[in-house]
Amino acid sequence: HNNPPDSEEEVHAELEKSLIAEYLKRRGYTKESLSKLPEDEAHKIMSEASTYASGKFAEIESRAHYNQTLKGAGYHEES
Repeated sequence: HNNPPDSEEEVHAELEKSLIAEYLKRRGYTKESLSKLPEDEAHKIMSEASTYASGKFAEIESRAHYNQTLKGAGYHEES
């Protein structure tokens, strides 16, 4: 069963896995289907997926930092 992650590293790892899966899905792959591809092609796609995940994670962290900065400055987002 799925236990909530205990540390920031675990949260990062879970998010990275989700982002990689999202990238693969958008390209029409799963981690399992990659195993049927030639090794160099599968490696290239996973490298692209990892780059995508890193960029998205950096974007998420940047937004979180920005939101914390705004909250600290007294700004509140209107709903």
